[in-house]
Amino acid sequence: MSVLPSSGSATYMDSGNQNPDTFNNFFERWLVEQNQHLRELVAASRQQSSVDEQSLRCLVQRVLDHYEHYYKAKAKWGKQDVLAMLSPSWISKFEDAFLWIGGWRPSIAFHLLYSKSGMQLEDQLDELIRGMGRGDLGDLSPTQLSRINELQTKTIREEKEISEKMAKHQESVADSSMVELSHLVSEMMRKGDEDGVDVEKDKVESAMESKEEGLKEILLRADDLRFRTLKTVIHILNPIQSVHFFIAAAELHLRIHEWGKRIDHKHHQPS
Repeated sequence: MSVLPSSGSATYMDSGNQNPDTFNNFFERWLVEQNQHLRELVAASRQQSSVDEQSLRCLVQRVLDHYEHYYKAKAKWGKQDVLAMLSPSWISKFEDAFLWIGGWRPSIAFHLLYSKSGMQLEDQLDELIRGMGRGDLGDLSPTQLSRINELQTKTIREEKEISEKMAKHQESVADSSMVELSHLVSEMMRKGDEDGVDVEKDKVESAMESKEEGLKEILLRADDLRFRTLKTVIHILNPIQSVHFFIAAAELHLRIHEWGKRIDHKHHQPS
């Protein structure tokens, strides 16, 4: 959420057959790899006393690279079909209801971090009182908390800017040029002027392409913020804390995806 995704994934992606179904296949493979990473992360967390820091750093970097691979792939497919990226068919309706511009809201990373930190802090409270912390997310230092708070403030500000940009772009669907064009084509349709409608076809396609280009730009910016937020959080945490954070992120992602699919299946069953 093993190693980096196999070269077969990249070959499949670059084959020129880039469509929503193809990304669906990529996403399913990515989930399998995320699940494998989760097993490795859990194993490392249970054996942290016998795992050297360099090995932990390598594991954390592999997982971070896995996320980066996802966003690079998404960016390539997004250039081909941004609408599919914003309304993904490969996730459940439950997941779709919580999307922010085609993905998770960046500030969720902080809610996840604080939730897991609180759970681990409560679990080891007696040990902390005796000065015997475990080094996990329950042991965040004052300096780390300050840096996380600063990052959260910055991320929320960028998130708001992107949301406002998206809102303005959505409002542009009813700007004067779109209203005038829709009225002109509607009048021709009412008059049965099919030739006239065909003449305006290029204008319609140009207008729609312009809206899609705006969406591509906004999606790229949103995904960039998502990955930068994740990457910076990991840089603030130490290796074992990063392991616990990635465990929480993968568990939440995989289980919500699974539960959402079950809900979809249930709703499609005949009553």
